[in-house]
Formats: sequence, C-alpha cells, structure tokens
Amino acid sequence: MSKFVVSARKYRPVRFEDVIGQNHIARTLQNAIQTDQLAHAFLFCGPRGVGKTTCARILAKVINCENPVNKVEPCNECSSCKSFNENASFNIFELDAASNNSVEHIRTLIEQVRYQPQHGSHKVFIIDEVHMLSTQAFNAFLKTLEEPPPYAIFILATTEKHKIIPTILSRCQIFDFKRIQPSDIVLQLDKICKEEHREAEPEALHQIAVKADGGMRDALSIFDKVAGASGDTITYKDVISNLNILDYEYYFRMVDAFLKVDLPSVLNIIDEVVRNGFDTESFVQGLAEHFRELLVAKDVNTIGLMEVSEAVKQRYFNQASLAEEGLVLTALQILNTCDLTLGRAANKRLHTEIALSKLCYAKQAYAADFFAPQGDGVKKKMM
Repeated sequence: MSKFVVSARKYRPVRFEDVIGQNHIARTLQNAIQTDQLAHAFLFCGPRGVGKTTCARILAKVINCENPVNKVEPCNECSSCKSFNENASFNIFELDAASNNSVEHIRTLIEQVRYQPQHGSHKVFIIDEVHMLSTQAFNAFLKTLEEPPPYAIFILATTEKHKIIPTILSRCQIFDFKRIQPSDIVLQLDKICKEEHREAEPEALHQIAVKADGGMRDALSIFDKVAGASGDTITYKDVISNLNILDYEYYFRMVDAFLKVDLPSVLNIIDEVVRNGFDTESFVQGLAEHFRELLVAKDVNTIGLMEVSEAVKQRYFNQASLAEEGLVLTALQILNTCDLTLGRAANKRLHTEIALSKLCYAKQAYAADFFAPQGDGVKKKMM
C-alpha cells in the first residue's frame, strides 16, 4: 500500500519560478545570487502558508548547488542537491523557534556556526517562527547575526514581524511576503487537478481559494479534504458541504425576495438557513458581502475587485442591474448595524429577522428614518 503524501508537501515548489504569488521576492533573490550580492541575514515575514520557509529552502539549496542552472536553479544531480532532497544535508540547519526559544538553544546554534562546512560553500541556518525567541535569546544572537563567518547565512521566518526587536530587524534584509490572490490559487489548484486526473468545477476551486484567505498551504489542505470526500469530480456542492459554508444561492434568493418585496419568502429563507445548522451571524455577514459584490458589479471600473468565477460574476451583473444603488447602500448600512449589535442581542434570530424585514421594504422607503439605526439616519441623498 503506497503512503499518501499531502498536496502541500507533494507539490511544494522546488524552484523560484514555482513559487506562487511571490514573484517580487523570487526575482530579487535570483538577482542577488546572479550578481553575487547575497546578504548574510534575511528576514522573511508574512501570513502563514505563503511560501516563506519554501523560499528559504530553495535559496539554501541553490547557493550550495555545485552546478546551478543559470546560477539560480539547482541541478538536482550533484551530491549537495541529492543530500538536500533526502533531508540529509549537513550544510542546512532548520530550527523551530517555537519549541527551541531559550538562550541555550541559541548558544548551541552559535557553536554550529563556528565550524566550516565540510562539503559545499555555505552553511545556511533557517529559523522558523523566530518571533518566539525570548528576549535573552535574541540578545545572545545579536553579535553572531551581525558579524557571522563568510560561509554562514541566516534566514529568519516569522508571521509576526512586530514582535521582533529592532536590533534584529536592523541586521537583516527584510522581505515582506503578501497574501496570495485567489486567482493565483485557483490556477495552481487547477494544475494539481490535472496532475491528479481529477475534474473540478470552477466555482468549487474559487470557493476553496476564498476560504484559504491568501494561504496556499491552507488551500491545499482544504483541497485534500474535499477531494477525499468526493469522487473524480469536485463540485461546488462538495466544497460547501465539507466546509460547512452557506451556499451563495441563499443570498441570490434573499435579494430577489427583497426586490419583489416578498416578506414571507424572506422569513422562510432565514428559517431554512437556521434549520440547516447555520448561525444568523454568518448569514448576515455573508449577505453584506453579497451586497458589496452587487455594488462592485455596478461599475465596469470595479469589476476587477470581484473574486468569483465568470458564471457567478454574470449572475451578480444581472441582479445588480435590478437593484438601485441607493437600495444597495442602504442594505449595507442596515446589515452593518445588525452585525455590530447582533452579539448583544438576546434573541439573535428575531434581531436578524427585524433587520431583514427592514431590508424587504427598503425598496419602497429606504430613506425613511424608521428604517435607520438610532442617531445615524440614512439620508435621502443616497437615492
């Protein structure tokens, strides 16, 4: 029986060109390698799962490669590359600062820095979650980080740059990793589907990308979970079922009911949502996001802000053409107020139903003070 390997490890980038959504960093590191202007200390910071440790490992592999391709790609054939691929390299040290954060751990690392590499040109020290080091450990590390031996390179990675003391920051070249765009995540998931001989609906991949919140590792973990519960085809229904996400159909139906001033349908839809196990807070927030997409869909200059598939985007266009801009803005105001006060409400369902009832009649009287929150009335200028 073959051992299953999670997608986050199986499809981990091995070249700078393979890193998703961090082209600005990959390009800078490649230029530094080509021009022999590589710093001795780097700080990679950014959200989780965006490629910090991956880029650190690629950099460590390239600078120790005996025959790099174009000076920026590992050959994967030399003894250094082979030992790295087998996790047996004596020139690359990884330290998890979350569990090795004391002065003694840093002193042990400093002792390793003193010895020259037995094979290869550099010793690379990768310290993950470096913000977890104690203040005393940081101070013990300062001198070595500032003036290391010529063969030593330090790569620090963190999700919380603000917790690192300024004296450490001043000794490093800082690279800020950004959240990966949903469109880039979708492209990568689509490639993986082809590699795994699977089919996937575009809406399904978009939903996974949105749920991942900019993290490629999170997206791959979600993909594995959904793929394990699906057949050869991953559908949108599979995704929302496995991730317990509200179907966007609820929001389209709810707005249709608002446009028709159909209060019974509004109450029936929220009842269906509650009976299916979803809380009213999630529905209110999702509905507010839906109205935001309707507002964006009203102007060709803001279409690029929509991170949905083309089929769903067309549905937003169609519904946005039926909803007046004043109605959409009033809906956002009411839903925002409902979201802010819902946590203090004793009867959350009733509180939500009152807000939705206001929205239902907002098409007829969205400028009336009766529908506005106290002290913050919605003005008729919004019409």
